[in-house]
Amino acid sequence: QVQLVESGGGLVQPGGSLRLSCAASGIIFRISTMNWYRQGPGEQRELVAALTSSGHTNYADSVKGRFAISRDNAKNTVYLQMNTLKVEDTAVYYCNVRWWGTDYWGQGTQVTVSS
Repeated sequence: QVQLVESGGGLVQPGGSLRLSCAASGIIFRISTMNWYRQGPGEQRELVAALTSSGHTNYADSVKGRFAISRDNAKNTVYLQMNTLKVEDTAVYYCNVRWWGTDYWGQGTQVTVSS
């Protein structure tokens, strides 16, 4: 079955950096578009970044120039490098893939930006 396992969240001060990882199994990773979403307190889940199999990326306006999504097909892993973090980046971050028409989600990893 499809499994997505995130790691790398934590507490960081404003202006700091974190790198999230998501290890995928049960899919043909190299042909899959991989996505990162986040959900802040009292907010709807929103798309943060997407990376297609051909390397095309898409970012939410709020993170452009600060976040970078990348992938390692040999490790079936997608990453989200987050720099210059802001308090408003505080959220649970989820890895997502759509496989055969079904959306799959990881368990989420908490990112807290606070001084």
